[in-house]
Amino acid sequence: MNIAIITGASSGLGKEYVKAVFESEKGLDEIWIIARRADRLEEIAKEISPKIIPLPFDITAEDFAENFSRILAEKKPDVKLLINNAGFGKLGLFTDISLENNRGMVKLNCEAFTAVAYLTLPYMKENSRIINTCSIASFAPNTRMTVYSSTKAYVMSFSKGLRAELKPRKIGVLAVCPGPMDTEFLPVADITEGASKTFDGLPRVSPRKIAEKSLKASAKGRGVYTDRFIYKFYRFVAKILPTDLVMKFCGA
Repeated sequence: MNIAIITGASSGLGKEYVKAVFESEKGLDEIWIIARRADRLEEIAKEISPKIIPLPFDITAEDFAENFSRILAEKKPDVKLLINNAGFGKLGLFTDISLENNRGMVKLNCEAFTAVAYLTLPYMKENSRIINTCSIASFAPNTRMTVYSSTKAYVMSFSKGLRAELKPRKIGVLAVCPGPMDTEFLPVADITEGASKTFDGLPRVSPRKIAEKSLKASAKGRGVYTDRFIYKFYRFVAKILPTDLVMKFCGA
């Protein structure tokens, strides 16, 4: 049984990935979609196809690894595509954000993210692919998003290292680095109009286009994908300029 797995699939970029995978990735028997909100997942499945299989998991829960491992062992799927998309952020000074949220970002964006990849990889064969949702925040530390940008730097480093490790197995790994998107991420992150001059001034990217273009980039064997010239230029600048200088211009 050939499948794709998508985490953080209940809204925003995750939901767009579900649609784009269904439309463009041929030969899949099922698409497993994972998120906490069962009702949202069921709506998406009804809207798109019976091939969409809702798995209402909180991937940060203590029993997630055991439950997910059991399903994989029972079904023994051939995972052609893993989209590791679940994540969240918070805007604010480190000491103004609650300890719960600071720890939560690390747990979801790093720990749970790593667990999903680890548990899924034994079921991936040659020519399968992993897409990890990273962020332009991974290019340099961001003031007022200190923990979030740090977790996304982890995702970038993890993706590059894993890509090199999996090359002999012919399994591709892509880090997709979107700019701001008008999705649930912004209000959850407390990024409302006026909360950040930087965010207010940044052009938005389309979740639909990010999903479609990153899938194509992954199929071509790319390692990193960033949409729009301004964010590609930022990635370049962040590589060549001192970090302290980049932070002065790019803090949230």
